[in-house]
Amino acid sequence: MSQRILVIGGTGKTGRKIVDSLTRKGHDVRVGSRKGDPAFDWEDATTWERAFDGVQKAYITFQPDLAVPGALAAIEELVKTAKKAKVEKLVLLSGKGEREAELCEQTIINSGLQYTIVRASWFNQNFSESFFLDPILSGHVALPQATVGIPFVDTDDIADVAVEALLDNKHNGQIYQLTGPSLLTFKQAVAEISKASGRNISFTPITISAYTGMMEAQGVPKDFVWLVGYLFTEVLGGAFISEITNDIELVLGRKPKDFATYAKETAATGVWAGEHITSL
Repeated sequence: MSQRILVIGGTGKTGRKIVDSLTRKGHDVRVGSRKGDPAFDWEDATTWERAFDGVQKAYITFQPDLAVPGALAAIEELVKTAKKAKVEKLVLLSGKGEREAELCEQTIINSGLQYTIVRASWFNQNFSESFFLDPILSGHVALPQATVGIPFVDTDDIADVAVEALLDNKHNGQIYQLTGPSLLTFKQAVAEISKASGRNISFTPITISAYTGMMEAQGVPKDFVWLVGYLFTEVLGGAFISEITNDIELVLGRKPKDFATYAKETAATGVWAGEHITSL
């Protein structure tokens, strides 16, 4: 039976894939974005009520991250709007190892609505759709926490889990922690991209203060500099960052995509091609 489902962040890394999947399955999907119809804008709460009108279930991503100041208050207000609209279920994308994000999770858990929490590790797509892309294109990546093993997870897998959570009530009340199948350091990840793209991309380890200072010098907004500093310090420095789970296999019945496969698929799109291509 077709359902009306709101996908907040419906044009983002996970949201657009969820929209596509739900649409193919015949559901009435409402894209929650500033350009949506009706529009949804996190910075304008007056848009929320109309966006939720007639919606049965919703997928929630908060930009730029649930850890930032103001996120908790926004999620609390969003839950009130959803309850007023008689929404049945919320699926929240959260960050694995982010203590601040867990406060937002509790708001969803204690809302009285059905819910599923999806905690994701760092995305593979940070290297192709986010703040690691420009350094990859330049041929030189400099990052802190160079020795930390990270179970990068693919947004294809996150989206597939979210769709299952939205459509199947057996996932109600669950907290899933999504990771890739293996640990890679940033240096190893860059080496995989270099191999897949046929480009010579170097990697240099730097301190967190040097990295955030470089961002400030480039005119990156202070809020984003703070977030990056938080992620590299609190999340990558945390005890659980290197934990690998089997939750993707549990939900989907298949193994998660590994980083090498992501690198090959992404290289084939040409996103990493550029003026710095060399023969390896």
